[in-house]
Amino acid sequence: MPIFPKISLRPEVENYLKESFMNKEVVSASSKQEAERKFEALLIHLSHPPSFTTVRVNTHLASVEYVRGLLLEELQKQFSGFSIPVLRHPALPDVLLIPVTGPRKNIEKQQCEVTVGAQCGNAVLRGAHVYVPGIVAASKFMKAGDVISVYSDIKGKCKKGAKEFDGTKVFLGNGISELSRKDIFNGIPDVKGIGIRMTEPIYLSPSFDNVLPSYLFLQNLPSTVVAHVLNPQPGEKILDLCAAPGGKTTHIAALMQDQGEVIALDKIMNKVEKLKQNASLLGLHSIRAFCFDATKALKLDMIDGTEGAPPFLPESFDRILLDAPCSGMGQRPNMACTWTLKEVRSYQPLQRKLFNVAVQLLKPGGVLVYSTCTVTLAENEEQVAWALTTFPCLQLQPQEPQIGGEGMVGAGLSPQQLKQLQRFDPSAVPLQNVDTDCLGDGKREDMIWLANKDCIGFFIAKFLKCKSTEEKVSQK
Repeated sequence: MPIFPKISLRPEVENYLKESFMNKEVVSASSKQEAERKFEALLIHLSHPPSFTTVRVNTHLASVEYVRGLLLEELQKQFSGFSIPVLRHPALPDVLLIPVTGPRKNIEKQQCEVTVGAQCGNAVLRGAHVYVPGIVAASKFMKAGDVISVYSDIKGKCKKGAKEFDGTKVFLGNGISELSRKDIFNGIPDVKGIGIRMTEPIYLSPSFDNVLPSYLFLQNLPSTVVAHVLNPQPGEKILDLCAAPGGKTTHIAALMQDQGEVIALDKIMNKVEKLKQNASLLGLHSIRAFCFDATKALKLDMIDGTEGAPPFLPESFDRILLDAPCSGMGQRPNMACTWTLKEVRSYQPLQRKLFNVAVQLLKPGGVLVYSTCTVTLAENEEQVAWALTTFPCLQLQPQEPQIGGEGMVGAGLSPQQLKQLQRFDPSAVPLQNVDTDCLGDGKREDMIWLANKDCIGFFIAKFLKCKSTEEKVSQK
């Protein structure tokens, strides 16, 4: 049963999504009532966290079983008295799964309250503590050491520094204040640490703040599938066109045993610096990260004088990952999205610009993987249909491992083509209600099945470039 309302969207955005999920092909395959039920279920699932926390082991530095042992020890410290299993994923050999328990319904709400921003609130539901920059309101007499009830301002209406907030908010659980209200709102800009240490979160999920940072990378399950689908080999030259924060980049380098070259691009400098820090922390040396606009990554003249830096000559890479900028409407939990329809629809043309660059930078015989963390038809299946029409040199390929469901109808793709895609649909299973007592009774295969289904919304397509693009392909 849902404990949060469905994701709050602007009416025009919700109608836009509904039109896609209730297109003629979808309705004819089931019924109008069933299509509408599934769409409403999707909106509710998006406001709730997935049933599992997923971590990827940095196999470049340690074995999965060794890190699993360290993680079990850490969980014993965090959840004293609870026995939380850590499962190895059978199809993703470097992935560990930790079940999330909740929603916990018997948490007593406190008189002293803190309100946090929606983004901070989403992080708390995935196991984070509350950091000072995320706090927007605190009770008047809050002191360090007080037991605090934490709420999320899901619509962003609370004024920073308020003493109370009566607008739309959701309860996230209780914690202990590390600072007083005066300390939090004293005007000093560099107050950053933990403000509230969560002790009774409504969803019990491990905190990964500085936990085994050289051995683990926190990722959503579908994100860990992407690099395996790309299947990079030692010695190859790989391009990650839109790389920050580096989860997939570092995964690629680890799968290559850090042998070869992984070029990572992002146009925001602080994100590139973070990516470099992550690579260094994980002990990976094959990654070269550049602050560069990926839409301009194709070198227009044929003079190679940039010493391996962007832009690049055509057909320079063995494999390319285009984890494209997208509307992000598959992220969970997300209780409110304030974007306009214009903003949501702005990603399709940008994705096509990037796709055009990727195809020309890929060697003949090379592999291109396209992925997004959104659920829209326009950014996923429609992009595949467009790509296959625009670039005759591309062939859609089956994926390994195949963990997500097949693609959604409505973009003109054949049943065979839809089976070659992976669409992770958060509404594929009912919302879960898991308590710690039932974890020991759960069958491993049932838990793996649930982890594969109850995750974020995500999409993956894999292409093979069959022949050279001898001349520049114009965008359509």
